[in-house]
Amino acid sequence: MAITKEQVLDALKYVDDPDLKKDLVTLGMIRDVEVNGKDVSFTVVLTTPACPMKEMIHKACVNAILHFVDKEANVNVNMTANVTSTRGNDKPLLSRVKNIIAIASGKGGVGKSTVASNLAVALARQGAKVGLIDADIYGPSIPTMFDVVMEKPALRPVDGKNMMIPVESHGIKLLSIGFFADPSQAIVWRGPMASRALNQLFSDADWGELDYLLVDLPPGTGDIHLSLVAAVQLTGVVIVSTPQQVALADARKGVSMFQLPTINVPVLGIVENMAYFSPAELPDNKYYIFGKNGAKNLAEELNVPLLGQIPLVQSICEAGDAGRPVVLQENTPQALAFIELAQNVAQQIAIKNANPLKPEPVNN
Repeated sequence: MAITKEQVLDALKYVDDPDLKKDLVTLGMIRDVEVNGKDVSFTVVLTTPACPMKEMIHKACVNAILHFVDKEANVNVNMTANVTSTRGNDKPLLSRVKNIIAIASGKGGVGKSTVASNLAVALARQGAKVGLIDADIYGPSIPTMFDVVMEKPALRPVDGKNMMIPVESHGIKLLSIGFFADPSQAIVWRGPMASRALNQLFSDADWGELDYLLVDLPPGTGDIHLSLVAAVQLTGVVIVSTPQQVALADARKGVSMFQLPTINVPVLGIVENMAYFSPAELPDNKYYIFGKNGAKNLAEELNVPLLGQIPLVQSICEAGDAGRPVVLQENTPQALAFIELAQNVAQQIAIKNANPLKPEPVNN
């Protein structure tokens, strides 16, 4: 008996997206079903190219056809992705950017910029279009981490207005206040001036189409954070901490700020940086120098996901100083930790986009 498209779709209704808790057909993730004798082909459109469940979903689709349709079928599944978004097209500012994610920390020195730069590259290497804004106005470090300290954004007219063109490095579009300041001079700005400078990185730049725009915020909670929330619709925020109690206390404050009713930005989860030390000569050994599972316990306490645990490895620092984020060192434990982090962040964004919160207005 000939296989029909209806049989294929009926079988795929038994395959659920593990995160969205609905079947792929109902979610509209099955496209281009073709049947030719025993040959069955179709496309699965995932919510992100960084989907950690990609292989599992692929296998489940093949098994569904073999089990419910024909055990002798030749099944070809094309896995692609269309990143989801809840940002309205009615918002002219960054209307072609699907998701804006803030990277924040309660205190300085926890490796927030290192996490932001490696997260950006990890997302891009899995097929996403990614931008990164260095909003750490007082201590911009992204130019160093991408080896573009001496670069300057070009200008080009867009709709009669001169717009900055982000610098590109390692597949990431970048803008930083560091591009406009002498690297050897301190940046001394009052709050309103810093907020205006940040807004220009959004409003006066041609970012084009992006799946994810990451914003590396200054440490703490202050003017820059409030200005960002007022200026653009954030998809969510990632909080970076280390395992020590003093860092966790400040991370808790950072989470509570974004959860305030007047701010109401979804907390995608917590990243535990410097979670353990693994010496190069003993890569399988873990030494918990700053305490064990501090951020993991905090995530459980606050009922938010633990997105990743990044090891304290000398090569992470060296790679950042050299302008080549360590995630580029394929198949190393530290690179794999950042790949897993990227997949978890993309996963949480897809879940949040399927169940969006309604943001409330924020007054400056």
